[in-house]
Amino acid sequence: MKKILYFILPVIAFVLIFTNAFFGHLIFESPYDQDINKYSIYVHLQDEWNSHPGNILFDVTNVWSNSSSDDVYFADPSDITTLTNYNSNQLQFQNNKPYVELKHEFSNCESSWKPMLYRFVIDSVRQKIELVKGTQLNDDPYITILPNIEIKKQTTSESYAQFIPICTSNESTSYEFSISINDNNSWFDVYFVDSEKQLENYLNSETFNYYDGEGCSAQNYQSFSGECDDVGNNSGLLIIIPDNLEQSLTKVRVNMHETL
Repeated sequence: MKKILYFILPVIAFVLIFTNAFFGHLIFESPYDQDINKYSIYVHLQDEWNSHPGNILFDVTNVWSNSSSDDVYFADPSDITTLTNYNSNQLQFQNNKPYVELKHEFSNCESSWKPMLYRFVIDSVRQKIELVKGTQLNDDPYITILPNIEIKKQTTSESYAQFIPICTSNESTSYEFSISINDNNSWFDVYFVDSEKQLENYLNSETFNYYDGEGCSAQNYQSFSGECDDVGNNSGLLIIIPDNLEQSLTKVRVNMHETL
């Protein structure tokens, strides 16, 4: 056995050195055309909320066409030792009810990420597994298309609302998006709106404007994929979740993709 190891280990070392010498530049380059902006938003609801002591985690992936490569890093985002950047906690209010919001890796589109080849391969395999299982409808590792899962029409008098901005280098663009919530007893409404101002309008009067094209909005869904064309560069998703959460942590997965 030792003799075999003495033979195999040098061969492996030689192959690695040979591969790195001739193909190392490919391993550490990205095969992905668009840039990726990944971040999360953690929301802790205070005592005044019906969902207390529940928390909401928005896991956001935004794939977009960045005209500038100055702020694109080629790294593994799971390596938090070099990339972790926690925004400061912010105590905020909706309808006089307090909550604490913490954004993790939120750069407001000022920095993006591209996967190295080895990371792209790993993520592609993982996505194909999800495709076979039927939980996703496409095999792109960073652009998610989910099945539309609608529930019976529900009404609630109280809710939590979150604005998720797009990233774009254009004055107007088109976006496809998908959203899912992991609470089987809850749901969400989603609207593509022209700016964060519509969040304020919703909170102040529950009257707001949104893009009314087919696929730009949905109500009473647990999983939804849509597409909205000709949206402005300040636009984004307005996501409304009822204040009836029963889980200690409700996860809302948001995937956005610039198609223009």
